[in-house]
Amino acid sequence: MPLRDVVSNRFRSLFVLLTSVLVGAGSPAKAADQLIVRLDGFSLPIDIGQLEAWSRDPGSRSNDLGVWFELLDPRSRDDLRRLLRTPMLEERDLALQLIQSWAGRQVLEEMGALLSTDQSGSGVLLVNTLRGLLQRPEPVTPLSLLRAVPAPRLTLEVDEVLELAQQWRRQVERQGQALRQLRQLPLPLTFPPDAWPTPAHLPSGAVPRLRALALAVPHRPDPLQIELWEAVAPRRDAYVLVMPGLGSSGAQLSWLARGLAERGYPVLVINDPSSDDRVVRQLLDGQRPPPGAETLPARLADVEAVLKAEQDGQLPPLGSSAVLLGHSLGGLSALMAGGARPVAGLEQRCKRAMKGIPLNNLSWLLQCQLPEVPLPEVGSGDGRDPVAAVVSFNGFGSLLWPGRGLNRLNGTPLLMVGGGLDLVTPPVGEQLDLFLQHHNPRSRLVMVEGGSHFSVVRLGDDNPALLQLGQELVGVEPRQVQELLLNLTADFLASLDGSAALPSQQRLQGTVRAYVLDRAAARRWHRRVGG
Repeated sequence: MPLRDVVSNRFRSLFVLLTSVLVGAGSPAKAADQLIVRLDGFSLPIDIGQLEAWSRDPGSRSNDLGVWFELLDPRSRDDLRRLLRTPMLEERDLALQLIQSWAGRQVLEEMGALLSTDQSGSGVLLVNTLRGLLQRPEPVTPLSLLRAVPAPRLTLEVDEVLELAQQWRRQVERQGQALRQLRQLPLPLTFPPDAWPTPAHLPSGAVPRLRALALAVPHRPDPLQIELWEAVAPRRDAYVLVMPGLGSSGAQLSWLARGLAERGYPVLVINDPSSDDRVVRQLLDGQRPPPGAETLPARLADVEAVLKAEQDGQLPPLGSSAVLLGHSLGGLSALMAGGARPVAGLEQRCKRAMKGIPLNNLSWLLQCQLPEVPLPEVGSGDGRDPVAAVVSFNGFGSLLWPGRGLNRLNGTPLLMVGGGLDLVTPPVGEQLDLFLQHHNPRSRLVMVEGGSHFSVVRLGDDNPALLQLGQELVGVEPRQVQELLLNLTADFLASLDGSAALPSQQRLQGTVRAYVLDRAAARRWHRRVGG
C-alpha cells in the first residue's frame, strides 16, 4: 500500500500510541533533535536521532521508531530509508551556483513553508544551512540537512508536500485532457510535400552560405557574434532574426536557419554570450550561476542594434523588414522586441503565483524575476528595420500579459508554437491564452502532439548533450518535429506576402502531428478546455 494511504488510514488510531512511544517518559525526544511531522491536522513528533539510527539499522529492536515503520509495506519502507540516506546534491560546485541564483533562492525560500522552524525566515535559514553543508566534504543527505539546521525544532508540512505533487499531477492531466479536446476539433488533415519546390532558375545542388559576422555594440565590451545564412534564391524583401533560448546557441538552431535560407529567407542568428551553451558548461562545472531574466536587457539591445545596423548598411543588405523568431526566452525576447512590455501589477501577480514552488509552470521563475530587471523602453522603430512578424517557439508570458497585454504588438502577425509535452511552459496557459489576445487574421497557433519544450533544440554528433534528458523532456521524434516546424514556419512566412493565410489544419509529418489554429479555432479549443 502506498505511504500516503497507510498514513491516512492508520494515523488517527495510532497517533496517541505512537506519541507515547516516541515522547513518553521512557524515551523523551530532545528538543534540538525533534522533527514535527504535520499531516491531516495532526502533529507527530519524531526524534531525529532515532530516525537516523533506524535508517542505518531498520531491523534493530532497540529502536522504538521501527515499530511505526513496520506498519508500512516493504517497498515504501525501503524507499523512505533510501531517501533519508541518499546524497541530495552530488555536484557541489553546481549546487552552490544554483542556490545562489535568483531562481534557486526563490525555490529554497519557498521550501521554508514546507520545512520550517519556530523562527521567522525559515527559507533563508535553509539556504544558509545548505550553503554551509555544501562547503564541507561530507555528503549532503536529507538527514544531514535536518541535523544541521540551527533550530531547536523543525516542522515538516507533509500535506503541503503532497499538494505540490498533486499540482504537478494535475498539470500533466490537464495537458492530456487539453490534447484530447484538441484532437476533436474538425480540422482537415494535410501532408507536407515530399520536398520544398525548387525555383526553376536555382542551380542544382545550391546550398545556403554561412558567414560569421561581428558587430560592435555599445552595450557589450566585445563585438556581438552573428551568423548569417545567405538565402538561396531570395523569395521576398524580408529576413529572419533568430534568438536562441536560455542556455542555447545558434548552432543548436542551425537546422531551422539553414532550412529557411534554403527556402529563400536570409537568416541572422544572434548568439548571446551571457546565456549560451558555453555558459551552461561553466554552470555545470560550478564556475558561475545559471543565467536568467537579467540577460533580457542586453538581448533586447542586441536586436535593436542588429536591426539598425542592417538599415544603416553596417551589415549586408537583407531586406526592408525583419521577422523576429525565438525559442523559449528567445521567444519572449522576440515578443518584447516587437513592442510588448509587462502590464502593470506584475509584482502583485507574482506574489500570488509564487506562493509555493511553481512546479506546474517553471517559466514563472523567469517571469517573476523581471520586476528586478531594468527593461528598456519600447523603441519607436526610427532608424531600424520594421518588424514584419513575430515567431515564438515555446514562449511564455502569462504573468506578464494578462487580459489584452499583447495589444502592444500593434497587429503584427504572430506565429506561436507549443508542445503537448511541454512542462516548462505549459501550452494552455503560456501559449493558447496569450494567442487569444492577438487579433491579426494571419496569426496562427501551432500545437505539436508529442512536442516538448526542447523539441526544437538539436545537438549534433560532435556536440554531446550537456544533460541527459528523457523523452518526457525531449519529446517524441525531435527530428520529425523539427522538419514539421520548419515547413510550417516557411508556410507562415510565405503567407505574409499577401497570399492566402495559413489555413487551420492538422499537419502530419511522419509520425508527428501538429494542429494549426486560427483565432476562431483557438477559441473553440479554449472553450473545450474550460477557458
